[in-house]
Amino acid sequence: MAILDALGARTNLRETIAEKLRGAIISGEMRPGQVYSAAVLAQQLGVSATPVREAMLTLAQESMVEVARNKGFRVIELTDADLDQITYIRHLIEVPVVAEIAAGPRHAEAAALRGVAESIVAAAAAGDLTEYLRADRELHLGLLRLSGNEVLVQIVGDLRSRARLYGLRALVESGNLGASAAEHAELLDLVVKGDAEGARALVERHIGHVRTTWADHSEVLAAE
Repeated sequence: MAILDALGARTNLRETIAEKLRGAIISGEMRPGQVYSAAVLAQQLGVSATPVREAMLTLAQESMVEVARNKGFRVIELTDADLDQITYIRHLIEVPVVAEIAAGPRHAEAAALRGVAESIVAAAAAGDLTEYLRADRELHLGLLRLSGNEVLVQIVGDLRSRARLYGLRALVESGNLGASAAEHAELLDLVVKGDAEGARALVERHIGHVRTTWADHSEVLAAE
């Protein structure tokens, strides 16, 4: 039992570290094209190098980083064309599926995600991008999971990991992230009320932010 507890604790630590690093990559805090050493990251996080290395290998499977032999892990840089393709596929999948969920019978289960939406708003107010992106992912995938199609959820989860939202830091600094965060509660209201067309329009607009304001990489370029 002690061995199982230790394995569980190690898995949880790896997942926690992966979540932090995933958020740092998506938001551009870990910069595209730059190589990061597991040992250096471990020192910054206050943990040993092993769970960091394991977390980075998880992110490599998600195509967020690639192994730089004898150096560490390089953050994969996405082109505008890559982001266009990701956004296009997300529109094709998420917009009709969320509308279908709103038109269906699982409104109570959607309402149960209210606490996650509140976490997104709280994280935006605190300027905590790691928590914002974690809760944002939980809400969107949790909502899509109501479709009963786990393969679809995995595909969207992968697409979300591949996205880069460099403009989020600028939104935090300008105090405008809260408005975007509020869209999540609005979306849940529409789904719970069964407003399929309203939910469809909001998801379409929300995903559009991913490719425009949220993906603005001028901040990263200016820092280079």
